[in-house]
Amino acid sequence: MSRPKPGTRAEYTAFSIITTRWLDNDMYGHMNNAVHYQLFDTAVNGHLIEKGILDLKSSERVFLVVETGCVYFGELAFPDVVHAGIRVARLGGSSVHYEIGLFRNDEDTAAAEGRFVHVNVDRVTRRPVVIADETRGVLEALVKAG
Repeated sequence: MSRPKPGTRAEYTAFSIITTRWLDNDMYGHMNNAVHYQLFDTAVNGHLIEKGILDLKSSERVFLVVETGCVYFGELAFPDVVHAGIRVARLGGSSVHYEIGLFRNDEDTAAAEGRFVHVNVDRVTRRPVVIADETRGVLEALVKAG
């Protein structure tokens, strides 16, 4: 099995800038692998909030994470600035498959790339529901080309 090559910034459709923190580093002097997943979550949900389709306190529908994964290509560490690129790889009836690239400072190739699957659910029942048209429009704008 061949190892994938890191993606470039040009392959992503939206970006969030996230500053690292001292506590993100582990005893080896780089960002602990668990922090990468926190950055994925922050980038995706931050984008949904910024676009006005997610209100953490009052949205009747919310997205729950059902699957994640990550491939590491290089190190991230405090005090790096992370540019988190996001794109949608697949948009289903009630689910969305994101791909996230974490770029260190001004580097053009990803230090890590992950996948993140959200399922749209009713906030109360936690049962899947169809993604609303307004939300779908925001997500369609993130669909990767090709």
